[in-house]
Amino acid sequence: MAKNKLAKFADMATYENVFQYTFDTLKEEGFPFKGKWHTYFGNTNPVVLELGCGKGEYTVGLARKFPEKNFIGIDIKGARMWTGASQALEEGLTNAAFLRTRIELINHFFAQDEVSEIWITFPDPQMKKTNKRLTSTRFMEQYSRMLKEGGIIHLKTDSNFLYRYSKVMIAENRLETFFDTEDLYNSGLNGDILEIRTFYEQQWLSRGLNIKYIRFLCPKNHNWTEPNVEIEKDEYRSFGRDARI
Repeated sequence: MAKNKLAKFADMATYENVFQYTFDTLKEEGFPFKGKWHTYFGNTNPVVLELGCGKGEYTVGLARKFPEKNFIGIDIKGARMWTGASQALEEGLTNAAFLRTRIELINHFFAQDEVSEIWITFPDPQMKKTNKRLTSTRFMEQYSRMLKEGGIIHLKTDSNFLYRYSKVMIAENRLETFFDTEDLYNSGLNGDILEIRTFYEQQWLSRGLNIKYIRFLCPKNHNWTEPNVEIEKDEYRSFGRDARI
């Protein structure tokens, strides 16, 4: 029988690969591994984040494929994160960890130049609130502080709205783009990212929805410009991701 939320939360409190800090604790005590994640992982390998990791499929999948890198899944919903955290422990993946927090607070957990890559996998497109979009310049500025020089951002989304918005943001800020496709699985791109599919990604693919993917550079010390543009909204509600046309 599947565990309920309270049982999962109880598990998470004991998991050595899960970090949960309240904002008050962060203000009073700070985060002990900020700038020192290498001491937790026991190596100086690159640190890669998955923002909005959900059940942690990408964090776990990438950790399996790239043992020479350290992966941290970040989400506020602990009941979902429990799945990936449990799996990582069961498989002995010492290069996978999970951080339960709001993404707005991630600069409390990572020092300048501590992160090498960021994956943004199927976030809520936030069609009404620009500053909540994970590719808005508000967040890009945060990412640029903790990313190393040459830091890369990967965006995977089923949302036409978020994809179009992100392309405009990238163009407005003249960011270098390494790959860009509206249909990832018919793009001709080969590589490990095609082999890892989240639960929701599989659902959307089964409904005939194309997966969009952009890989681009997040520069240091950049003067960010938020684009002022109207983007056609998706034909579904961002908070009801199953209510697709």
